[in-house]
Amino acid sequence: MKIYTLHAKQSIPISKQEAWEFLSDPNNLKVITPDYMGFNILSGADRAMYAGQIIQYIVTPVAGIKTKWVTEISHVEDGSYFVDEQRFGPYALWHHKHFIKEIDGGVEMEDIVDYKLPLGFLGQLFHPILVKPKLNEIFEYRRLKLIELFGEIK
Repeated sequence: MKIYTLHAKQSIPISKQEAWEFLSDPNNLKVITPDYMGFNILSGADRAMYAGQIIQYIVTPVAGIKTKWVTEISHVEDGSYFVDEQRFGPYALWHHKHFIKEIDGGVEMEDIVDYKLPLGFLGQLFHPILVKPKLNEIFEYRRLKLIELFGEIK
């Protein structure tokens, strides 16, 4: 069983509270996701984030194929971090940790995603040619969108 990790860090010049308010609102995920992903929240984003919250989405990750994705917010430390875990969707495992830390001039946001692909060896074959590049592209879009919205610390 191969588990992959994606690790991303970004510093932006806003307060920890502003970062938390933006990142912990599931509705803002659509803002920082490329339009071609067809991201649409079906349910679960109607209240402030809490542990145990179930959020259902539709996404179109590749070739126009719509996929239902269900995540659970499994851990929340208000203002500092939260974890979302896939309960149903395209991955065999998806565990995404979001951290927010105050630094000089703003905040550092850190994402650590541990994921496993379905289909065993076949899934592993697709990782370097399809999955990893697509995830890197999505997180790069997110990085650039956050700079557009909030600026960056130089």
